[in-house]
Amino acid sequence: MKLTFLGTGTSQGIPVIACDCEVCHSLDFHDQRLRSSVIVEQNGTNILIDTGPDFRQQMLTNRIKSLDAVLYTHEHKDHTAGLDDIRSFNFKQKIDMPLYGRPSVLDQLKRDYAYMFAESKYPGVASVILNEIENKPFTIGEIEIQPIEVMHHKLPVYGYRFGDMAYITDAKTVSAPEREKLKGLDVLVINALQKKPHISHLTLDEAIEFIADIQPKRAFITHLSHYMGLHRDVQNELPENVYLAYDGLILKG
Repeated sequence: MKLTFLGTGTSQGIPVIACDCEVCHSLDFHDQRLRSSVIVEQNGTNILIDTGPDFRQQMLTNRIKSLDAVLYTHEHKDHTAGLDDIRSFNFKQKIDMPLYGRPSVLDQLKRDYAYMFAESKYPGVASVILNEIENKPFTIGEIEIQPIEVMHHKLPVYGYRFGDMAYITDAKTVSAPEREKLKGLDVLVINALQKKPHISHLTLDEAIEFIADIQPKRAFITHLSHYMGLHRDVQNELPENVYLAYDGLILKG
């Protein structure tokens, strides 16, 4: 199993062009954070999690040549706004791209991208197949997937477990039954937006507490805003087995 971080950032905060903070002007590549997304690879199957606004740039930067499916966490635009660029893979692979998500996510995609689902489609429009998922295990290609339901304030979001790895973003609370699904992990990826309290995202301290409860062998923090601070500074504050993820990081399990 291989997990590649295509992006570890968020739209939260002031646009970089108007920001004077040291993170936005840092020359350290660890601080260059595109919107959060990963690719999971196993036995020739490549699954992309979320198509944020930086989707095209992430595909080019990481030289991603093929995708077997897209798996969505939730319907917010920082996780869906790049879907139109999936058509490059339609053309190259000559397939309708399978999209997986809970019904509310797929309904939102149909509203946002109505032209993709029109009876008479414009030539060259991206072509996708919608697959509804529930909070129970399913398989894509060679990869077995266990959804983990978390709450993003009042919005349900799916994280996912793949074998001994799990990826969770945009969580604020996780129920006890869902936490049980995360026991025995080698790698846990969990979000932390910033250090100050936030209504819909874990803070750094809350993420560390969550990691301590789950007790994975290693944990990586993603979905970071520039309010979190410089990578090198924050990393020095973290427990021994906890790391800030960064764009381009590859984990193998």
